[in-house]
Amino acid sequence: MLYADTLVILPTYNEATNIRPLIEAIQGFLPGVQVLVVDDDSPDGTADVVRRHCQGEAVRLLLRTSDRGRGRAGIAGFRWSVERAFPYVVEMDADFSHHPRHLPALVTPVRRGELDVAIGSRQVEGGGERGRSPIRQMVTKLANAYVRGVMSLPVRDCTSGYRCFRHEVLAAIPWDCLTSVGPSVVEEVLHLVARLGFRIGEVPILFEERRQGSSQLTLRKLLDTAVKVVEFRLRAESKLARHRRQRLQGTSTE
Repeated sequence: MLYADTLVILPTYNEATNIRPLIEAIQGFLPGVQVLVVDDDSPDGTADVVRRHCQGEAVRLLLRTSDRGRGRAGIAGFRWSVERAFPYVVEMDADFSHHPRHLPALVTPVRRGELDVAIGSRQVEGGGERGRSPIRQMVTKLANAYVRGVMSLPVRDCTSGYRCFRHEVLAAIPWDCLTSVGPSVVEEVLHLVARLGFRIGEVPILFEERRQGSSQLTLRKLLDTAVKVVEFRLRAESKLARHRRQRLQGTSTE
């Protein structure tokens, strides 16, 4: 099976040692897939590795030198995919914590029309974590319980950034209204998808501690996300209403 109708988005920052083997692994598990590397001008030369070894018809580079941050990079990648109308879009981390071997199982229910969004989940039967301390695993469980409770989400792994979307889902999200700069974009997008009524399901994955490099996630970012989750819940309806008004105004002036 070929996956030329599928795009994998890889937000990157200092992933020069991982990016080439990761792209090769992705292409191995999803033959014909398209890959978009969204790099925040990494000082370790991640973009240079993509240009020298990976870039071509099946691999594109979106280099961002301003307004940087995990959230902004993710939003830029999603908007790029919407503009080009890719039927199916995956976003995943670029450090092998989201292993490419899970891609076929993640993409299949969306391609079959069974789900609108499939989440690679550590928290459902068959999923789990490897290489992380018991304390970090407990933090993940507590964070998920908190997000799930505040946002009333029917999802066990609300903080997973390993997800597959149908084009119609991403086209319906009001990207101009999103406020996340950092990793809280994962929860912000998920909450809007749920409020829009799309079908969300979970596919078990094994989350693995990154192979090389260092994590960009800090306690400060975790606390920021905890605060932002409340803001997302309170402001979701106003964001969606503003987006509807903007679309109606745009339609009326055409």
